Amino acid sequence: MAPARVVKVAAVQAAPVSFDLDKSLEKLGRLVGEAAAGGADLIVFPEAFLSAYPWRYAFDATIGAREPRGREWYAKYHDSAVAVPSPAVDIISKAAKSHRVYIQVGIIEKDGGTLYCTALLVGRDGSVLLKHRKLIPTAVERLVWGRGAGDGLGVVQTDIGKIGTLICWENYMPAARMALYQQGVEIYLAPNADDLPSWVASMQHIAKEGRCFVVSVNSMCKVSDFPTDYPPFTPEHHDRKPDGSRWEPDDIVNHGGSFIVGPLGVPITEPVWDKEEIIFADLKLSEVTESRLDFDPVGSYARPDVFTLTVNTKPGTNVNFTT
Repeated sequence: MAPARVVKVAAVQAAPVSFDLDKSLEKLGRLVGEAAAGGADLIVFPEAFLSAYPWRYAFDATIGAREPRGREWYAKYHDSAVAVPSPAVDIISKAAKSHRVYIQVGIIEKDGGTLYCTALLVGRDGSVLLKHRKLIPTAVERLVWGRGAGDGLGVVQTDIGKIGTLICWENYMPAARMALYQQGVEIYLAPNADDLPSWVASMQHIAKEGRCFVVSVNSMCKVSDFPTDYPPFTPEHHDRKPDGSRWEPDDIVNHGGSFIVGPLGVPITEPVWDKEEIIFADLKLSEVTESRLDFDPVGSYARPDVFTLTVNTKPGTNVNFTT
């Protein structure tokens, strides 16, 4: 019998230097080096790591009104976002190639005047293997992020297994999950910004439902990870902590909770809270096949004669030019 294939993954629970792309890229490079030194084959960063999840800020927009300050901060957000391709992507690619690792990083992608919440998977050779835009931004995210399309709803075959991804609350979309299951996902990446206890149960459910490994990776960030003039955390802003007091630099905004789950829904690592940490796990890929003895959501436990799903994989292009 051939030896079992084991893949080491690293979930990087860390905050970016929010709204500063260059410094966030520098931090990414350091963390990739640490994770690679720990033997990781695949290194996964949180949602919107490059270079900000705009916690607690609606960019001064209300129904029927937008304020100049909010437009100015949107422009700052756009300036710190990542175009694909771009020199920023080249830096990520160089890190992957120099360490011979796979890197998935959550970026705020800029395309024209619109921003997208995107997961970018880069291969060992530095090539971009997958660009997935979040299909549905959640709640007020819809103000500043556009919607993705089906062209990014893919699973990539690699030498460490079949990798796919959904971002944050996309993971609550059953049809999106089924699209990944149908493509045979083995290592399911779930970058997110959800530190609620119920999220842990959701990740375990998805791993057990999909019979795949799930890497749930969130940031852990404090007020001090944002610019000092970031509106929600300034003394004059109306935003307050749950107890009604003002935000202080050491206050935790997002508690993390990153962890890794096996294909029977059993955690391989425990959730990590309130600190930055690289979480490592060894994934024995044969466990994916073993788990499917009694359940395969798109095989032995499917009823295509009763239920069908159609996925439109065309890019979300508004204007097509023909000759």
